Amino acid sequence: MRGGEGAGAVERPGDGAEQPTGPTPRERMEARWRRRFRWAAGLGVVLALVLVAASITAVIVARHSWPETSGRLAMPGLESEVRVVRDDAGVPQIYASSMRDLMMAQGFVHAQDRFFEMDVRRHATAGRLAEMFGADALPTDLVVRTLGWRRVAQQELLLLKPATRSALDAYAAGVNAYLAGRSASDISLEYTLLGLTGLRYDPEDWTAVDSLAWLKAMAWDLRGNLDDEIDRALTGLAVGEARADELYPAYPYDEHPPIVGRGGLRDGVFDQDAGPASSTGGRGAAASAASTATPRERRGVVRALASARSALDALPALLGKGDGIGSNAWVVSGDRTRSGKPILANDPHLGISLPGVWSQVGLHCTEVTPDCPMDVAGFGFSGVPGVVIGHNRDIAWGFTNFGPDVTDLFVERVAGDTWQYDGRTLPLTRRTETVKVRGGDPIELTVRSTSHGPLLSDLAALDAESEQFDLGSDGLVGQVEQLAGGTDDTAAGWDHAVSLAWTALTPRPTADALLALDVATDWRSFRAALADFAVPGQNIVYADTRGHIGYQATGVVPVRRPGNDGRTPSAGWLPRNDWTDRTVPYDALPRLYDPASGVISTANQAVIDPERYAPFLTDDWDYGYRSTRIGDLLREGGDELDVDDMARIQLDARSAIADDLVPRLLAIDLPPGYYSNGQRLLRRWDRQQRADSAAAAYFNVVWRRVLRDTFGDELPAALQPDGSDRWFRVVSALLKRPDARWWDDVRTDGVTETRDDVLRTAMLGARDELTARQSPRADEWTWGGLHRLELRSSTLGESGIGVVESIFNRGGWEVGGGSSIVDATGWNARQGYEVTTAPSMRMIVPMDDLDAARWINLTGVSGHAYHPHYTDQTDVWARGDTLPWRFGRRAVEAAADDVLVLQPPRG
Repeated sequence: MRGGEGAGAVERPGDGAEQPTGPTPRERMEARWRRRFRWAAGLGVVLALVLVAASITAVIVARHSWPETSGRLAMPGLESEVRVVRDDAGVPQIYASSMRDLMMAQGFVHAQDRFFEMDVRRHATAGRLAEMFGADALPTDLVVRTLGWRRVAQQELLLLKPATRSALDAYAAGVNAYLAGRSASDISLEYTLLGLTGLRYDPEDWTAVDSLAWLKAMAWDLRGNLDDEIDRALTGLAVGEARADELYPAYPYDEHPPIVGRGGLRDGVFDQDAGPASSTGGRGAAASAASTATPRERRGVVRALASARSALDALPALLGKGDGIGSNAWVVSGDRTRSGKPILANDPHLGISLPGVWSQVGLHCTEVTPDCPMDVAGFGFSGVPGVVIGHNRDIAWGFTNFGPDVTDLFVERVAGDTWQYDGRTLPLTRRTETVKVRGGDPIELTVRSTSHGPLLSDLAALDAESEQFDLGSDGLVGQVEQLAGGTDDTAAGWDHAVSLAWTALTPRPTADALLALDVATDWRSFRAALADFAVPGQNIVYADTRGHIGYQATGVVPVRRPGNDGRTPSAGWLPRNDWTDRTVPYDALPRLYDPASGVISTANQAVIDPERYAPFLTDDWDYGYRSTRIGDLLREGGDELDVDDMARIQLDARSAIADDLVPRLLAIDLPPGYYSNGQRLLRRWDRQQRADSAAAAYFNVVWRRVLRDTFGDELPAALQPDGSDRWFRVVSALLKRPDARWWDDVRTDGVTETRDDVLRTAMLGARDELTARQSPRADEWTWGGLHRLELRSSTLGESGIGVVESIFNRGGWEVGGGSSIVDATGWNARQGYEVTTAPSMRMIVPMDDLDAARWINLTGVSGHAYHPHYTDQTDVWARGDTLPWRFGRRAVEAAADDVLVLQPPRG
């Protein structure tokens, strides 16, 4: 033990099978999020009794709201007949003779399949969940109102091109045509059950702004390094900046190549043949709030930062969040394929939900003309017109998160309704929001802002009365305050607050880009479409039927002042920390077109080496383990790659951290017999984390324990390792330093633990844990038995009433893969082994034959419980299989399982 260094350290749990670390602030927020749907106790008992009786006929009740998918239906507003052809997975392919009819029909079909999901999404993005679900939804609503998602969406509507506005309005008209004349219980089973609790509710008409607001949720969940920015600062306050730097290592450009390995700027435009250019601006340490604050201010800065983090944790991820959020996408040229044409593959990694994030659809003009140019299929969002990822008759494209640093936090000095800037006292901007609460009085929320953005930490002021946010002494604030020290909360009369600067709070026409992408026909029109893609920044890979491949980085990236790297919250009172009024020009963003290698692979790794590219993008990339593995597998495939090869690569489950950790584990001396059985499994393990692997089960239990035993004594619970790629890098470095300070348990008097002590303890404990969890026989362990996929409805599936949850939730799939693995079924080492993020879909598109494409969704197309297409694709997904993706009209009609004709009303 190092004297004095363990003061205020968090207690490490015991060595039983579960070894919980205790709920973190985020986990407590998630628990409150689940409780928002728990109704009054009396109503809950009555409802439970009713549903126990009704469970006998649950499927019959559920079928009442299932949509008609065959026959003929009159649809007001249509100009001509529309044909909706569904295959045996229920995926709709829509055929219409005009863009208005096509968009109307998509809105109608989305409402048929998933209107309740759409309605919850629009309430979430407007900060109105409490209207449906009561006071427990307030934390989410208050954060969304503070950020002003819907206000920005309303402003963006005015910026859109006429064609985009027309598509949004036609889509909304289609949704509303489905709603017309239907009661809430006719639309979805969820409304029926909510009605039993006393909710009197008729869904409002859909609007174009409802669609645009969902794009704000997408931008938020894929926003970049905001969580790291806070956590890096709090970690530095807890253990010192030098030691915190060890936990946030630099990207290893020499080990994991970036997406773009050549090129640079030439006259302000990216040229893949240009030589490297020296970097300028945005690098080096900014004037961080922690380092700039006076000693008397230190505790105030800590409280402001931790309060902001706790407030942000109150906002549940709608796409998913955390280090598991990423994606794989790659494209190979015809020189590398058996067919002689490109093949493109994509699998975005997002949070798991039921129904899943994506909705599959085909949108086809019966005759492609300038007035009706759409002939596209792929994955989109219910509530949003068009296709986000997919292919049309000419090109295919896939997304991974670019992850540029588009958010910065500023610690502000405030007093009353003023703030300090450049030695001056300035007024804060104020606006008031009224948040309605089911079963309670409305909440008046005052949102205050500096020139940087809204004050997130103001939400902490509500905690004293509502206890909605986790700000108590037993939460993150108290833990970090104990470790950080400091005295008074003020300096010369100033309090502290935290504001957010975020590019998505400036209105921009991203919706234009999505619809323009659907009708792009070549590289030029593809790039032109993406010029408007503002947030979230994406890596987009490209292939076309002519044989070309490409890559384009997209998004609005702020230009910071020299010395500001955005890695930690900055002192808002210093002008040198501000963003400039410029952004990185679209034509200056990295891109590739027909590279000589014939391969472009993106998996959230660094886009380009800063030694050859001047604009600062971010320092917080994924560390590149997945991208390097994909590149290796593509090289091993030689020049005869095909669709089956791509599918095998998507399912690769080799663990990169195992390559570094297993040799150390094999060198540990364990007692023979019982305790060495797990070690024996590792000796013949191929490092693949398959669902049926006993070795993978043992390894991951050891890995989780190594993380806990190494860092759990010094880091607050919320800052402890989640086991993602950053921790791969951290632990790999520490394994080479057997006497590093991190190995020592600061609470053991008179003992200094080393690497091998920690590894041995973890291995012994893992053996006991697996005996308790699965079997005393090591060969009966399975990774899938620990690593299960449980799909939960984010609303009634979290009601707290078992019989209700059983209607909407599905689970029990045992899957392989893991965090920061190509088959990226992520799990959080702080919480357990269950899947938390996953490939939300998989697609493979061969450009020689679009009818030979393959796709799969995490869940089915339907959002209706018990519907045959509720989770039918999950079974296929969990097996590692895909479904045929037919595109041509003849192939689609030949595979038709249902045909619905929508027609204008007669007379």
